[in-house]
Amino acid sequence: MATTTPARPVHPVDEVPPVRQLAAFGLQHVLAMYAGAVAVPLIVGSAMKLSPADMAYLITADLLLCGIATLIQCVGFWRFGVRLPIMQGCTFAAVSPMVLIGTGGGGLPAIYGSVIVAGLAIILLAPVFGKLLRFFPPLVTGTVILIIGLSLLPVAGNWAAGGAGSEDFGEPKNVALAAFVLAVVLGVQRFAPVFLRRIAVLIGIAVGLAVAVPFGFTDFGGVGDADWLGISTPFHFGAPTFEASAIASMLVVALVTMTETTGDFIAVGEMTGRKVEPRPLADGLRADGLSTVLGGVFNTFPYTAYAQNVGLVGMTRVRSRWVVAAAGGMLVLLGLLPKLGAVVAAIPAPVLGGAGLVMFGTVAASGLRTLAQVDFKGNDNLTAVAVSVAVGMLPVGVPTVYEKFPDWFQTVMNSGISAGCLTAIVLNLLFNHLPSKGGSKGGSAAPEADGLASGGGQDAGKKSREEIV
Repeated sequence: MATTTPARPVHPVDEVPPVRQLAAFGLQHVLAMYAGAVAVPLIVGSAMKLSPADMAYLITADLLLCGIATLIQCVGFWRFGVRLPIMQGCTFAAVSPMVLIGTGGGGLPAIYGSVIVAGLAIILLAPVFGKLLRFFPPLVTGTVILIIGLSLLPVAGNWAAGGAGSEDFGEPKNVALAAFVLAVVLGVQRFAPVFLRRIAVLIGIAVGLAVAVPFGFTDFGGVGDADWLGISTPFHFGAPTFEASAIASMLVVALVTMTETTGDFIAVGEMTGRKVEPRPLADGLRADGLSTVLGGVFNTFPYTAYAQNVGLVGMTRVRSRWVVAAAGGMLVLLGLLPKLGAVVAAIPAPVLGGAGLVMFGTVAASGLRTLAQVDFKGNDNLTAVAVSVAVGMLPVGVPTVYEKFPDWFQTVMNSGISAGCLTAIVLNLLFNHLPSKGGSKGGSAAPEADGLASGGGQDAGKKSREEIV
């Protein structure tokens, strides 16, 4: 009799939940990233003094491309897409350069020309970055994940206080609403059945919104003014122009976003149990580049992985990439139906702040969990973590610390994530790869600390590639 071979178990990343769960989990991801997604076009459009109609067009185009970029990253095709639960959105690292380009006489066409070139550069550099993965042992990845979480906490704090720039910023009622949402999320997480625990953030936002409406926190006036249908057409604001200075600044942004995205990929790989290898990393970065090129064509901006959704994956422990793909489909609908987008935009900032405190704190805690794998005895790993976190948090705590430096330096170092990541990589090489005067690496007294092993990246006793050379 013929024997049937048992079906290969499906990895949690590739599982497809029922439609009801897909919708609930996906909506949760949309709500977690929506405020950040619309912030970039709002900031750039406001700086360029665009009309309300043009601002609305930028936002709907951004939401549409956020959804398409997310689908490319999660579902993937050929060599594009990391195929992990990664949510895509406009990078904040590009805001300052784009404002300078747009207000310096180049306008939106110069911005889009530089964005297209930056996207092509990311596609070409993706295989190179993939080969650098061996410089990201747990010492580096844990530090980067910790910095990602800590650097996002001020965002949640601003939301909880009412949203940066709001007239009632810091009012006790705003903080009270955020605390209420936080309490609801924690209560669901602790006492509810398993399925409800996985949508604790969504429940917290829904309950918070229900409380916010009668107390006057919400304004649905923009819903009536929004159009029912909106389609972004290529080069709506004119054919792109290619200026050397604009392209140079955007190429620096491309390197920064590639570094940040690498950290996010590794973080999600740790949380989902699917380790990111060089080839998937290159595929994911290549998808970032393609989405950025599409952004330049369809009137929006460079794209990267959104760290706030990394925290949501860690908190809910829902690891399916199809959940985030469903969220991408919802973003496409929001981009095509501006009235729906206006409804989501009416959610008060304090409601998002209460949920954000849990999500962003989860990212930082995941970094600590990764660092628990690292050996801190008889070596300088503690110093590497301490200095990297300090450098990464410096622009977060003192945003104007580098304002006297050149623009390219500010682009790199004003992002706490890229600054901390670069510092962690350099210090890991300094302490764990370069030979000390005594002949051992990093000044470690024990032979087990040699090579990448001191960073928790290889087994003790194995020679690193540098030693062989």
